[in-house]
Parts: sequence; C-alpha cells; structure tokens
Amino acid sequence: MNFNIQPILENEKVRLLPLEKEDFEALYALASDPKIWEQHPQKNRWKKEEFEKFFEGAMVSKGAFKMIDKETGKMIGSTRFYDYNEEEDIIFIGYTFFTREYWGTGINPSVKSLMMNYILQFVSKVGFHVGAHNIRSQIAVGRIGGEKTAEQEIAYFGESPQINFIYEITKNKWESMNL
Repeated sequence: MNFNIQPILENEKVRLLPLEKEDFEALYALASDPKIWEQHPQKNRWKKEEFEKFFEGAMVSKGAFKMIDKETGKMIGSTRFYDYNEEEDIIFIGYTFFTREYWGTGINPSVKSLMMNYILQFVSKVGFHVGAHNIRSQIAVGRIGGEKTAEQEIAYFGESPQINFIYEITKNKWESMNL
C-alpha cells in the first residue's frame, strides 16, 4: 500500500483526525449510549469491556479517525478505513458511529463523501460491511450509491461472527454521481 489511510481530512462540516490511544475515554463517553448500537450486530458495544475491543481494533487498523464537528470543536464519533485488498483494488470504510444528536443532520454523508473523495484517488472500489439487521446503515449506504453485492459472515475484531451485507461503490459510479 503506497498511500496513507490515516490522513487529516476535513470539509466545511467535519474534521477527521487520526484516533489516538489517549482518545479512549472521550470516545467511550460518546459510545456508551445503548441506542447507538441497537441495530448493530454487536449490540453491547455500549458496555466498556465490549467497547475496549472495538477501540483496540481501531488502533490495530491504523486507519481510524475521531470525528470533530468544526462548528463546535466537539468529538462526535469515529470511523475508519480498513481491510485494504490490493488484488481486488478495494478498501473498506466502516466502524462508523455518531452521537445521536448528529443523526439525520447530514453529517454521515458529509463524512463518507470526504473519505470517498480521498481514498478513490488510490483504489477503484470502496466496500462497506453492514449488519443484516442494521436498516439505518443499509439506507445510509444506499443513499450514497452503495450497491449490495454479497452477504457474508464477518467477525469484527475480537467479536463473534455475524451476517453482514457487503456494499460497494466503484470509482466510476462515485465520480458520475458527484460531478
């Protein structure tokens, strides 16, 4: 891989900064809301011992970000690039969560657009793993052009496997949608 999966990225709404070990307590304070995880395959991530696995996976990925609302300067969640596959020329975006006050505000498409515009300089496809029962995330990925391509059992870092839908967006499709 000859590109950086943890750059500083920003647009008019949000700043994505590399997630650091020192961010654990602040990020956990945001993630400790059970409502955030109710549709997710790992519904107990709001519990500290479960969130610790999530956070460890973020650190190991070397592609995780904390999301900062540019207007308020507050941390609002996390996302990451992960599972780069050179042979298939694809990287995944995921493990994304926001505090509920940002749901429905347009911040998610803004973050995804920022990440897609950056990473599609280096790969031809972006993938998303979405829990089979996570309707909210399935709708969100569909709205940005994701197409369901498969169903697969996925074992998130340190967690038990769950059925996920695989969505993909090609560089050509993204560019045609965003001209």
